[in-house]
Amino acid sequence: MNQKQFILTSESDTATLAQKIAELNPVGSIWLSGDLGAGKTTFTRYFLRALGHTGAVKSPTFTLVEPYLINNKPIYHSDLYRLNDPEELELMGFFEYFDEPNSLVIIEWASRATSILPKPDILIEFKKLDNDDRMAVLTGIELAHA
Repeated sequence: MNQKQFILTSESDTATLAQKIAELNPVGSIWLSGDLGAGKTTFTRYFLRALGHTGAVKSPTFTLVEPYLINNKPIYHSDLYRLNDPEELELMGFFEYFDEPNSLVIIEWASRATSILPKPDILIEFKKLDNDDRMAVLTGIELAHA
């Protein structure tokens, strides 16, 4: 699968990348991977704003899922970092989010449940570089230069 790398030297670079992806109006799922503090939630905040969200964007670390309805598009931002057992997703009805027409499920820490999650449509891996910059490696999507 095609991969593309972007160096993010500032939050405005992250916002630009989020804008470019938002312009494609993706559906399905986006997995965000990377260490703590690598930029997953920051990216999601800019991404949701680029789609048209005007309110606060809370990290779903403790709630597991934060739902949004943006321009009639259901979006579910999930963070599985605190997930104890992947089977919990089944019990909470998590997989129903994928069945909604035009929905998008953004998953941080999907690695906690790869055995039961459907494969991502887009994978974005954030890496911290030695100089405090970040690298975003995109798989499953074609973007012009961000």
